[in-house]
Amino acid sequence: MNIIVVGCGKIGTTILSSLVAEGHNVVALDSNPNTINEITNLYDAIGICGNGNDCDTLSEAGVEKAELFVAVTGSDEFNMLSCFLAKRMGAKHTIARIRNPEYNDQNLGFIKKQLGLSMAINPDLLAAQELFNILKLPSAAKIETFSRRDFEMIELKLRQESVLDGVSLSELRKKYDVKLLVCVVQRDNEVFIPDGSFVLKSGDKIGITATTSEILRFLKMLGVMQKQARNIMILGGSRTAYYLSKLLMGIGNTVKIVEKDHKRCLELSETLPNAVIINGDGAGQELLNEEGLSSMDAFISLTGMDEENILISFYAAAQNVPKVISKVNRDEFMYPAEKIGLDCTISPKNIISDILVRYARALENSLGSNVETLYQIMDGKAEALEFNIVADSAVTEIPLKDMKLKPNTIIAGIMRGRRIIIPSGDDLILPEDKVVIITSGYKLNDISDILL
Repeated sequence: MNIIVVGCGKIGTTILSSLVAEGHNVVALDSNPNTINEITNLYDAIGICGNGNDCDTLSEAGVEKAELFVAVTGSDEFNMLSCFLAKRMGAKHTIARIRNPEYNDQNLGFIKKQLGLSMAINPDLLAAQELFNILKLPSAAKIETFSRRDFEMIELKLRQESVLDGVSLSELRKKYDVKLLVCVVQRDNEVFIPDGSFVLKSGDKIGITATTSEILRFLKMLGVMQKQARNIMILGGSRTAYYLSKLLMGIGNTVKIVEKDHKRCLELSETLPNAVIINGDGAGQELLNEEGLSSMDAFISLTGMDEENILISFYAAAQNVPKVISKVNRDEFMYPAEKIGLDCTISPKNIISDILVRYARALENSLGSNVETLYQIMDGKAEALEFNIVADSAVTEIPLKDMKLKPNTIIAGIMRGRRIIIPSGDDLILPEDKVVIITSGYKLNDISDILL
């Protein structure tokens, strides 16, 4: 597909990188010539230096033939105008990054309709929602939900001396009477789609699919169940902190935000009257200790600096805070952060990238069995996808044991109306089912792509 990305900051570059890797024809448009030079040196994309709100520049970028136009600059208003012009000039689908709470809280539906937007994306709100889900189930390092909200995939890190150390997956099913599937395992930098003979080891990161209730039961059996976080400290008064605080206080949690900018503290005090806002530098351990860090159920570091987030989160973990989460945008910092014991990190740019890749694959697909949900999992080394199944699909009415799947691919769940099926060899996929696939090393556009 022909895709134009306007704004090549952290978010834009991550989106562009993912779409180029998917094989799309991507044009990068940014007003900074150094940014464009860097993009064209690193990626197989066309770079244009110019104003994304200038019709001549948009025409030069080929907007008339664009199947997808994405505007993700730092200005909501710029993004909206750019998408409006692109739509009028012939772009088929437009997506704008809109971050301001004033737009998102009340007017977003009206704005999308008037501008002809296909989608509005808000990385701050999406990151807050992911954080909120993790805090509801703190034992997990990551939680992904599908269209049936009670069917989830969680990533769980096996600690040293884990009760699952040395246990094969076939033994696990016999030992623990729960309906779940260990569908993917990451060991160091290697990812496995395991079979029943696979033996787990301490230090593994495992991906589990099941209903929420079965996951909770399993965590209790393992003795790793943590209570929901009720008292939360957030470092950094960002938009993500604002959205997360609203979600947390909406279910009765207490929130304390530490922010060093006095003006931002005043704004947060007005918009979040029930939160405790502390004006001070959270990089100073003394301040965090004075504000009761060690008594918190969770600590979340959301400053604009990855290094600061990692270091302060490490300190919070050393103070025995039960759940510590760090925002890390630079991919090269993810592995070191995990190695020093921070097994729970979030990346807003990667959340947005997943959404754009899913949307592009759905547009590409003409068979009707579209990708409904897509997540990069296991540090981006595997994917979890949810497909809608149509009547003439190549995978229907075949027992799973007779289905010849590509290597490193597994059917991890079937959702049939209100029923959730953890698949066995005798199960069938039927029309109108929703099916979750875990795969490593393949780009799946349609459910039939899982077959050899």
